[in-house]
Amino acid sequence: MTEILIRNADTILTMDDDRSELSGADILIRNGVIAQIGHGLTTTGEVLHAAGCVVTPGLVNTHHHLYQTLTRAVPGGQDALLFGWLQTLYPIWARFTPDHMATSAQIGLAELALSGCTLTSDHLYLYPNGSRLEDTIHAAAELGLRFHPTRGAMSIGESDGGLPPDSLVEKEPDILADMIRVIDAFHDPAEGAMCRVGLAPCSPFSVSRELMRDAAILARDKGVMLHTHLAENDEDIAYSLEKFGCRPGQYAQDLGWTGVDVWHAHCVKLDGQEIDLFARTRTGVAHCPSSNCRLGSGIAPVRAMRDAGVPVGLGVDGSASNDAGNLVAEARQAMLLQRVANGADAMSAREALEIATRGGADVLGRPDCGRLAPGKRADIAIWDTTGLDSAGSWDPAALLLAGPTRVKHLLVEGRQVVRDGHITTIDLHRVIERQTALARALAS
Repeated sequence: MTEILIRNADTILTMDDDRSELSGADILIRNGVIAQIGHGLTTTGEVLHAAGCVVTPGLVNTHHHLYQTLTRAVPGGQDALLFGWLQTLYPIWARFTPDHMATSAQIGLAELALSGCTLTSDHLYLYPNGSRLEDTIHAAAELGLRFHPTRGAMSIGESDGGLPPDSLVEKEPDILADMIRVIDAFHDPAEGAMCRVGLAPCSPFSVSRELMRDAAILARDKGVMLHTHLAENDEDIAYSLEKFGCRPGQYAQDLGWTGVDVWHAHCVKLDGQEIDLFARTRTGVAHCPSSNCRLGSGIAPVRAMRDAGVPVGLGVDGSASNDAGNLVAEARQAMLLQRVANGADAMSAREALEIATRGGADVLGRPDCGRLAPGKRADIAIWDTTGLDSAGSWDPAALLLAGPTRVKHLLVEGRQVVRDGHITTIDLHRVIERQTALARALAS
């Protein structure tokens, strides 16, 4: 039996069903699960002293493209809208190999971990030069983060009226066959699973209606979740109206893409009827505020979604459109954008943090994560509030108002992935050197 005691935290923001907040309290972890939360707890195991710290559930990232950390701030794509940005990056991504995929994933996952993230999804929808989904799965296992990769796909290339180059699309029977392969090989439906696999045709403008429908049927047969991009910007809406004769929400509903087992990325341009549809069907949304700003897509109606009952989580999106992967900074951005759009009282720091923890876990179908309570997984972020970022703060628990933006300790399934602000599981300096060399070769 392995025990860890987090002792004497200044504040514990549990995000439990009562949204309890405790002062001077302890958390006892036993075999990767929270055993007790209270005062004066004891253990014969390791003790992490948390005086001067705020403790939260590990943050949850509901949308990422980990492979893109190799293509941050690429000239030619920095000032483009979504479609032009994609057309700039596609030829570069077509040169990726399994080494590019794995190294980029390690960098992106390490960046997430240092920003307090314990559970992340990933949307990998292109597989050039022998790349496979397990290139990222193995990277996550090595780093130690809880992972929800999705087997994405593109099947309509430029010659058929799609956006991606023909070299990056796959035949739909091959896509479906590999979806079955990765689910059978890597998906773990059990509570506390470290890896679950989803299915994620890239977008309505890069796959056929038939693949969308077939993926939904396959996902339900296999008991896995569905994910795609939807209603990201005005171009996206125009494409849907022109090609399908309906708005994205109707398109999703017609093809079986609504329900508790579905979450859509972005949804910046959902209208009132679509928000009601998602609320009624409990269809989730991955809100990606920084990427939406960077690409000029707009401000997603998160306040209206939350008020209607739509499940909402946060996503950093790809690092080629963010260009960072700091999840606690993303939560602050989400809070600020709702205030810009709807007024200073539109979203509190605590609500934004709830979206980043419990909200994201619920979107990914993981009620065992995203909250601190006995019986839940020991995915825990410990934030040092004695430093410069929080100096003078009257409410150290308001992390999104006064920092810090980097975690002191991070535990996943009770295992310490970050200790004193440093990754413990991989040689990060070596991986950064490899990443830099790969990026320079791509640029040249």
